[in-house]
Order: sequence, then C-alpha cells, then structure tokens
Amino acid sequence: MKLQWAPLAILLSLLFLQFTSAEPTPMNCTDTTRLCTSFLAFKPEPNQTLPVIQSMFDVLPEDVTVGDRGYVFIKKNCSCASGVNEYLTNTTFTVRSSEGYVSDVVNEAYGGLTFLPNSTRRARNGAVVWLRLLCGCSSGLWNYLMSYVMGEGDSIESLASRFGVSMDSIEKVNGIVDPDNVTVGALYYIPLNSVPGDPYPLETISPAPSPAPAPPVDNLSANHVNHKAHLPYLWIVGSLGLVLVVIVIGIVLYVCLRSSNCCGEAQRSHSKDPDRKIRFHILRSPSFFCGSGRFTCCTSADWKQTNGDSSNQQITIPKALGSHVLDMEKPVVFTYEEIFSSTDGFSDSRLLGNGTYGSVYYGLLHEQEVAIKRMTVTKTKEFLAEVKVLCRVHHSNLVELIGYAATEDELFLIYEYAQKGSLKSHLHDPQNKGQTSLSWIMRLQIALDAARGLEYIHEHTKAHYVHRDIKTSNILLDGAFRGKISDFGLAKLVGKTGEGEATVTKVVGTYGYLAPEYLSDGRATTKSDIYAFGVVLFEILSGKEAVIRTEGTVTKNPERRSLVSIMQAALKSAPDSMSMSSLKDYIDPNLMDLYPHDCLLKVAMIAKQCVDEDPILRPDMKQIVISLSQILLSSVEWEATLAGNSQVFSGLVQGR
Repeated sequence: MKLQWAPLAILLSLLFLQFTSAEPTPMNCTDTTRLCTSFLAFKPEPNQTLPVIQSMFDVLPEDVTVGDRGYVFIKKNCSCASGVNEYLTNTTFTVRSSEGYVSDVVNEAYGGLTFLPNSTRRARNGAVVWLRLLCGCSSGLWNYLMSYVMGEGDSIESLASRFGVSMDSIEKVNGIVDPDNVTVGALYYIPLNSVPGDPYPLETISPAPSPAPAPPVDNLSANHVNHKAHLPYLWIVGSLGLVLVVIVIGIVLYVCLRSSNCCGEAQRSHSKDPDRKIRFHILRSPSFFCGSGRFTCCTSADWKQTNGDSSNQQITIPKALGSHVLDMEKPVVFTYEEIFSSTDGFSDSRLLGNGTYGSVYYGLLHEQEVAIKRMTVTKTKEFLAEVKVLCRVHHSNLVELIGYAATEDELFLIYEYAQKGSLKSHLHDPQNKGQTSLSWIMRLQIALDAARGLEYIHEHTKAHYVHRDIKTSNILLDGAFRGKISDFGLAKLVGKTGEGEATVTKVVGTYGYLAPEYLSDGRATTKSDIYAFGVVLFEILSGKEAVIRTEGTVTKNPERRSLVSIMQAALKSAPDSMSMSSLKDYIDPNLMDLYPHDCLLKVAMIAKQCVDEDPILRPDMKQIVISLSQILLSSVEWEATLAGNSQVFSGLVQGR
C-alpha cells in the first residue's frame, strides 16, 4: 500500500512546492525621487572571481566586501522605480548558455536576487540581458537594507546573530508574523547600521589549512607506528618544497637574464642612433595599475643606473617633460624601432585620425592592438594631463592608457584600441564613412556607458575631475559597441568651493559643446561637462552634429546654428502628454522609427535639462545614470514585445 501511495505523495509534494514558491516580491515605495545605498548578499561560485562579480552587478572593486560562509556583499544604488513604485536596481548579464530559458538562467546565476518574470525567450549564448535586482531603502530607523536569499539552515534567529541585529527588526522590515515560518529561497531584507563584510582581498590564494592535532597515545609502539605513518607525508612536503624553490630560482634567473638582454638591446639601439633618444614607459606600481601588463622589461632601478652613467649610453629625457615623469614606479623601456615598426613607420595606412593635439595611429605591440597618439613636444601640458589622470582613474567606461614614450621633439601616448572607432563616425553620415548605423538600443547603451564614465570621474575618484572636452568624437566604441570616454588632455582637478566644485581656467574645448557659464567666465565645473553630455544626447537622437551649417534665408551664405538651439525649439512645445508631434521631424531617419516614442522623448527631456542655461538646474551624473538605466530597461522590454521569439528581428533591431 505504501508503494502505491508513494508516486501520489511525490506528485502532491511537487504541486505544493510549485504553488508555494512565488516570485520574489519587491519592496514597495512611493517617492520616485528616493535614492539610497543598499547591499545584496551573493554567494558566488568558485570560478566567479572579483572581475566576474563586478561585471554581473555592474560595480567597482571597492563596492564588493567579503563576508562569512562564502558570501560577498555588493553595494548598489537603489531607487524607487517610476511606474511600478518598487525599489529596484539595474544591471546587465551576459548569457553563457544556449540551454533553457533566459529567466531560469538569470535567476540561477544570481541566486534569487533578480526580479525577472518568467518568459518564453530561449537563452542564447552571448546575449546581453537587462535585468532588475531586488533592493531596499530604509525608512530611517537603519542606515542600510541588505537583500538576502534565505538558504538551507538559515533562520531569523541565526540571521539576527550573524549580522548583529535584533530579530524584531528583521521581522518588522519584512512584515514577518511567525519567525519560525520562513521560506528557503525567499528574499528577505536585513537592516544594517554599518557596511557589512571586510574589504575584498587583493590576494585570492587561500592559506593552507592547519594540520589537525594528533590524538594522544599511551605507548611507545603507537608513537613508532604514528611516526612511520607520517614519514611519507614529510617526504612529499619536502619534495614539493624543494621543487618550489627550484622553480622560484629559475624564474628569478629568467627575469634577470631577460631584463639584461632587453636593456642591452635598448642601449645598443641608442648607440646606433644617438640622435633619436626615445624610451617607452609602462606605468605600473604596487598600489595601482596603469597598462595592460603585457610589456615587461627594465625596471626603475635600471633607469637610475643608466642615468647615473656618464658614458655615451646615458638615457636623456626631454627637458620639457621634467624629471617628475620618471617618478612613476617601475617604468619599462622599449626601443623606438618597436614603436616605429608597430605602426609601419607611421604610414598613412595606419592613420586612424587627426585630432587637436596630434595624429592617432593603429599599432600592434607584443600582439596587443593599440592606438598611438603622436604629438609634438609643444603639447607637453596636454600629454602630462593625460598621463596623470589616466594613471589615477580606472573604469571600464574610460579608455585605458597602456603607456607613453618621448623623444626630444615628439611625445607618444599608447592606448587600448577601440575597434569600432568613435561615436561620431557612427552618427554622422555613417554610410559614407564605412560605418554601420546604430540602433536605438545601442545608442542608449553607449549614452549610459559615457554617463557612467563621467559619473566615475565626477564623484567616485579620490580627486574629482572635469573632462572639459566631452563630445561624440571623444567617445570611443570597443568591439562590442560599448562606450569609453577618451582624450583627457584638457581634464582638470576641481576643488571644493562655497558653491560646489569649480576651478577657473582658460576656456578650451570644442564650439557647440561649451556651457554658457564656462564661455563667460571660464568656470570649469562638473555641470559644464553635463552640458556637453546633453549635446551628445541631442546628437544621438538627431544624428546631426553639434554645430549645423544651414543656407541663409536672405543670402546664400551658410549660417551656423547650434544643435542645442534647434532641439530646444522643437521641445519647447512638447506637452506633458508625451506627444512626439513636435519632435519626430528632428529624429535621425537612420533609426527607421524603430524606437519606443515615450522612451525617446524621456531622453530628449534629459538632454534638455542637461543644457539648461542655469547650471544649478542641471542634473548630476548620478541622476542621469539612474534615469538612462531605467529608460534602457524599458526599451529592451519594448523590443521584446515586438521581437517575440524571432531572433532575426531582434538582431536587426539591436544592430547586431
């Protein structure tokens, strides 16, 4: 009888689990302007390293702390999402499987922290999914709320003890009536008064576990047997130690010989060409990393030794640079021939473009694609500005400086190579420039990438910076069309004043992107960057350049009009009902009307706020990032309703 009832019992159990395991419920909110700091408890898999976690949650290294039981705690900005009135935060996830459904793959990857309704969309390897994470903002009784998915063996009592809070506070936040009736796999909010966990360790190698103490024995024979039993282990440990020592000695000898050979080649090259005094430096230090790390050669000690030599092999540095350039720790030396050959002698076929401060060439150094900016020594000020800024700031949406070089009359900056060129080349007459037109989703993603890069240098670096030259030609696109801000030659540190962050400088930049207050009195602030970013948004929407040449109505002489004035006139009559009637004639025809009209109008209104004449009324980059993230998520959902299960149509809309 028991055997006959067993299948039925299993079926009933499965049905019970199905109906009791509801979708996670976000925390409700009413104030859509609310923004707070929240935390998410995540238990990564062994292969999910810090860079993987950063990518999954779209955070910086300092936003990840380590807790107990294999958990890490992720710090995220949490906001009250308009339309749904629920606390959520956004991120992206790259699917690495083609099996199952997207919602199942995502929920499994994030361990129940996502708010992603079940869908019939099949998982596709390489697809980028926009999703929401469950977060919460405290009502004021606590400093933070942490999203935590209840695991096996967890209870309200154990969580209270583990995080140093009272059971009553957990019950109050989550509306728990019976603390003994909690659901494994359900999400709960843990109130906190301090940042949880410890800083993420730089070294991920775990220390070897301590050997367990041997049990006591009562006679000599037992000791003898125990000693013999440990002999093989002692031999193994000793052998491994010896092998390790030999390997270390071999590595040291190899590095020393390689360093000697490399420096010898540099010196021989210098002897052959004494008039061409050039050295290529890679900036590296124990505290920060500036460069890809693929180049390794002479260290700073080698520099000091050669500089102290009065022979004809002495390394000289252009006087225009000053001695402080070599204050960078452990610079690496390369010969001019390597840089020269990597660009095919700076041939026109390798020329990527000409800018205000020099020409940029494509190169291949040690199997790494690079972009090499060639400048005259008269641009020393801009050269040093880029070196100083890019070796202090590191973000996925800022172009990476790999290294630099200098001769007596020329300066070189070496960057990571952006395979898809600049945003400008894809917006303005892309067909004639051999570029592809960008879809609505791609344009929003690039705008969000640039906004995140600006937010980082405005708010999250130890010293805050103003870029002063934000424009579409300085937003580069990598192979996946992700945006990176470049060209920091005009970047300035900004200091605290009574009116916020500002510094008075000579007016520099590009006409059409300059804020009114910056033009009038030279006050460079983060709000002047935001003005320029608003112009970039208008370019993304319209496909037109920041300054438009039009034929005069009376004479045939062309006149120059700013894109800002044209778009502001179009938006002036835009009603609150989100009508597109006054704007549709100004939208880039390359979009082919494949965009959600309400989302496009929201972006236009953000751009309008960014270019407000009063800098106080302009939003800050944090607000812009949050708004663009929500608009992008809504646009992806709109695309899904149109595309359905047709991956052909979806790929067309996304520009893939």
